[in-house]
Amino acid sequence: MPGPMITTIIVDDHPVVRAGMRAVLDAAPDITVVAEGANGQAALRLVKERRPDVLVLDVNLPGLNGLEVTRLLCAQEAPPAILIMTVHNDIQTVMGLLAAGATGYILKDEALERLVSAVRAAARGESWLSPAVAKEVVRRAVAGPPLPTESATSALTPREREVLHLLARGLDNAAIARELVLTTRTVQNYVCNIYGKLGVTSRTEAALLAIGRGWVELPVEEDTPGGG
Repeated sequence: MPGPMITTIIVDDHPVVRAGMRAVLDAAPDITVVAEGANGQAALRLVKERRPDVLVLDVNLPGLNGLEVTRLLCAQEAPPAILIMTVHNDIQTVMGLLAAGATGYILKDEALERLVSAVRAAARGESWLSPAVAKEVVRRAVAGPPLPTESATSALTPREREVLHLLARGLDNAAIARELVLTTRTVQNYVCNIYGKLGVTSRTEAALLAIGRGWVELPVEEDTPGGG
């Protein structure tokens, strides 16, 4: 039996770009585009009205930009997975959006067929990064500040390590709770404990640390065209 359709909203201020993305996504048998928008305010309104599984969001939007939209949505209860699609690949933009709660990051100059794989991964609660972006994130993890000592990381309990592993894979607290059969509040407590023990202040920092330590392998799409 086929699974449920992945409902998706596209928000981009260029109609031609939206049309191209919609054509690619609607051609996938398990994805349906339920709405389109051209600015940040529309993104907030459409998400509230349609409750999509995945929001495909541009960064440069009239009014509220993609970063502000991501922050506002991720502060709400049960936000959609947010997949950023943009021309920007500088590490500061990437890290700012990931820290704000974006699930994935895909570059517009890549084959549009990658979008299908990215939306599917986001709907599963997994992180998805374009190859060029993933390499920069890993490079930053390797070249970043000194990692905590083993004594600090060994202070994590087995359950906290499980939570950290799932967090680094891109799962939000609700998805981690389902995976581990816990309450969302319990997961929130574990995440706070992890931050304190590792000396980090965000999910992105915790994920980068886990990747830098080799605890988690970052999902990276192969550098080949296609992938629908």
